[in-house]
Amino acid sequence: MNAKKHPSIKLFVLDTNVLMHDPTSLFRFEEHDVFVPMMTLEELDNNKKGMSEVARNARQASRMLDGIVGGFEDRIEKGIPLEEPSSGLATGRLFMQTEPINGALPSTLPTAKADNQIIGVMMHLIDKHPKRSVILVSKDINMRIKARALGLDAQDYYNDKVLEDTDLLYTGTREMTADFWEANGKDMESWKQEGHTLYRIKGPVCPDLLINEFLWQDGERPFQAIVREKSGKSAVLETLKDYSHQKNNVWGIMARNREQNFAFNLLMDPEVDFITLLGQAGTGKTLLTLAAGLTQTLETKLYSEIIFTRVTVPVGEDIGFLPGTEEEKMTPWMGALEDNLDVLNKPAEDGGEWGRAATRDLIRSRIKVKSLNFMRGRTFLNKYLVIDEAQNLTPKQMKTLITRAGPGTKVVCLGNIAQIDTPYLTEGSSGLTYVVDRFKGWPHSGHVTLMRGERSRLADHAAEVL
Repeated sequence: MNAKKHPSIKLFVLDTNVLMHDPTSLFRFEEHDVFVPMMTLEELDNNKKGMSEVARNARQASRMLDGIVGGFEDRIEKGIPLEEPSSGLATGRLFMQTEPINGALPSTLPTAKADNQIIGVMMHLIDKHPKRSVILVSKDINMRIKARALGLDAQDYYNDKVLEDTDLLYTGTREMTADFWEANGKDMESWKQEGHTLYRIKGPVCPDLLINEFLWQDGERPFQAIVREKSGKSAVLETLKDYSHQKNNVWGIMARNREQNFAFNLLMDPEVDFITLLGQAGTGKTLLTLAAGLTQTLETKLYSEIIFTRVTVPVGEDIGFLPGTEEEKMTPWMGALEDNLDVLNKPAEDGGEWGRAATRDLIRSRIKVKSLNFMRGRTFLNKYLVIDEAQNLTPKQMKTLITRAGPGTKVVCLGNIAQIDTPYLTEGSSGLTYVVDRFKGWPHSGHVTLMRGERSRLADHAAEVL
């Protein structure tokens, strides 16, 4: 291997889980070199069978490696340039293990284990190229700890991390400062349109605002508005509809706090096609979404049906072991949906038990429960698509789902990034964090982070003290 290049060009040794997490990771190391040990290829081979996301990614990674290596078999020793296959994304080279390597591993580490063999390869490379920095890239925390314990350099695969610190994630809301109107209200124009008041403001805050961001101010005259337009140093704010008032209730549900009111303003707006709601358990994400969905499906007939889906974690890759149809197999995961429908299906004053049963049947006929496993290749027309527990999806799965939306479809993603059950996903690399960050500021999308739990005094106290 030719290592007489700049010592500043690092050599990254890839663990299998990086390729299975993101098959394009080979092209994400810019000017640095990538080394793929034989054990990584062996583990890719072991994971290629099946229809799961992991198996699909393993096959994709193998195809990419085949495409890169094809025609360069005689150059593997010197490294295959990645510039052409990556269309200029990466300028480093790809090296593969071409010789048996028996690194001097501590006697306590069993060499039969794949992870230890990869660490052995790393130690060999460090001996061979003492001037270069050789770094292990793995999504497996234990593997990184093991490597560091042996004095080796190891790091996580950061490329698809949207944010290092999730506290910096866009919340969709912004508190107005006490001097907001003095600083931004010069030559302010205001007018009325369809029951809302609009204000055109100019000032230093305007360049920072994002379209569909909510602004609020408490005090004697509380003010809540949404940013409708923005150009340079001016912006247009529109006052909100107050869903905390009984006359504006949505399927019998009223907003209990400021963020819920913001969420209803997005959910009931036909111009907003994509909504993300983040929040802890009990903040009302599912309830608000279903109330808005039922109103727009059964009353205003804006959508033909509600499609409710969620990740079946424990990621039972296959839901085939439970008896029944797709709908029945999903039932164990749909407790949250049933609980919320019980709240929404209040008995009509005069309908009694019969009326209630009829309403329940009508609601159930309009809500379809689907498994994520069968979403590929579908197109949803005029549907209200709810993706629950979206924090357990990878960015790639998120893209697969959102691109299912056809004309007239609204997609709502719900989740709590503090509750991730999928291995190798973190708060920073979750698909939900990814879409919140990428969609902010698009005129047809909106985001709200719900803050306050509204379940019960018991649940609120438990969330605080436990």
